[in-house]
Amino acid sequence: MLFGNRRDAGRQLADRLEDLRDAEVVVAGLPRGGVPVAAEVAATLGAPLDILLVRKLGVPSRPELAMGAIGEDGVRVTNDDVVGAARATSEDLAAVEGREREVLETRARRYRGGRRPVPLRGRTVVVVDDGLATGATARAACRIARARGAARVVLAVPVGPQDGAERIGADADGFVCPHTPPGFYAIGQYYDDFEQTADEEVVACLDEAAARTAGAEAPGSAGDQGPKGQPGAGREVRVAAGTVALGGQLAVPEGAAGVVVFAHGSGSGRRSPRNRHVAAGLNRAGLGTLLFDLLTEDEEADRANVFDTPLLARRLLDATSWLAGRPEARGLPVGYFGASTGAAAALRAAAEPEAGVAAVVSRGGRPDLAGPLLPRVAAPTLLVVGGNDPTVLELNEAARSRLTCENRLAVVPGATHLFEEPGALDQVTELAAEWFASHMTPAPAAGRPSGT
Repeated sequence: MLFGNRRDAGRQLADRLEDLRDAEVVVAGLPRGGVPVAAEVAATLGAPLDILLVRKLGVPSRPELAMGAIGEDGVRVTNDDVVGAARATSEDLAAVEGREREVLETRARRYRGGRRPVPLRGRTVVVVDDGLATGATARAACRIARARGAARVVLAVPVGPQDGAERIGADADGFVCPHTPPGFYAIGQYYDDFEQTADEEVVACLDEAAARTAGAEAPGSAGDQGPKGQPGAGREVRVAAGTVALGGQLAVPEGAAGVVVFAHGSGSGRRSPRNRHVAAGLNRAGLGTLLFDLLTEDEEADRANVFDTPLLARRLLDATSWLAGRPEARGLPVGYFGASTGAAAALRAAAEPEAGVAAVVSRGGRPDLAGPLLPRVAAPTLLVVGGNDPTVLELNEAARSRLTCENRLAVVPGATHLFEEPGALDQVTELAAEWFASHMTPAPAAGRPSGT
């Protein structure tokens, strides 16, 4: 594999775009998969991040095959070879375009909210996707950028076919593609993790970039808020954990009742869109949040570490101790929010007397992986499971029978393991906020004593 995930691909791609760092650049990602890649490029270049909304026009009998693409401002690009081979009529094209334009307009409202597009006139626009296949979508995006007044358009993708530049033609002024492997067939074959990007992650990337380009407020202030006073991702911090320092994002609203430390699941990190969604809701409810990477990049390369719950639990305890020394969090009770395998790490850590944790919430978690430590958990524990996640529901019911602390099992009707259904994650957030708020009383110790 060339890339661990889209963020990794973005960091590798950014290395090839360093010469644009001081230019008047706007980085534009193609939703959904191109946006996490673009976010890393924008962060490296110190450039604003926006999106160029494009929808593939799939052949009616083979929707995965693009016979063209559409974008904002009425742009449409067709692949005449595919149209001819598929024997698609003008009526076929019109019908598919009508459906896709409805989706495009809905996503524009969802992703941008009330935020206006970043002005492109007179600037260099770097159009980013997670790879290049037929080129129809990328060509449409480049044409949108030109229609909006871009002075120069550069298409940048981590991987693509060897004839990628020919496929793009004159629609881009420059083409950057670090990897063009022979026998290229599909973008996903070059990623270890090519899970579909969620809408929440697109929104989180845009929110994070907007907060970054707006400028960070002074440390220790009540500045962990996004534009117009809305909770943001928090400010970047380095969390001391034994001999390593881990990237994190800390947000402590003024007058916070406590701080919730997040333990993400396998293959995720501090930028997990689902955890960030929950964290923003907890911030609005008056709770601080700490999202941090449980492993370093080198450690993540060994997949065994991802499932080493004793190691992850130790990192949580280290983070709790580090948090106790922060001025904005000193004296505040601490809670743990664990997702998937991170829930096992949270419960293992909570079982240690030194944690002094006030409450635990598990989202779609694997508390069973905490094994014999479950009866030792004293912190009130809420287990949240999707109603359409039967295996995990069964595991949570069995684990709950071993808990001796105050506990509750909450089932979100109709939700699957990742809570991707409309409103499902909001229900998780509401349940978590209520649980933490009712149990965030001053704890005897919000971290381990120094020197241990």
